[in-house]
Amino acid sequence: MGLLIYGPMSAEIELDDRLLAHLRLVILTKMRNHEAFSLSWTLEPGQGSGRETLWVHPSIPLRFRFYGSRHAAINRAWIEQMVQAANRGDLRIMPEPLPDGES
Repeated sequence: MGLLIYGPMSAEIELDDRLLAHLRLVILTKMRNHEAFSLSWTLEPGQGSGRETLWVHPSIPLRFRFYGSRHAAINRAWIEQMVQAANRGDLRIMPEPLPDGES
């Protein structure tokens, strides 16, 4: 598990390292282009269920903390799905699809 640490209050959102690695690529690409967007996810029942959304803006402090030492292999299909969602204005945490070419 890793952490997405966001905002001046350093809110910590715990995420799987693999998911965090993919989100990092998408978020940093959007920020590099000075694009703001929302990031949304569903809360687990242990967290009270429901949904949560952040407004991601290049001027707001952001940090990624990975607990694992290995870099995740990147699933291009997952990146593409996330980029498309972010380009529509709402990057959603979604399940990982099978990599391109796999059934």
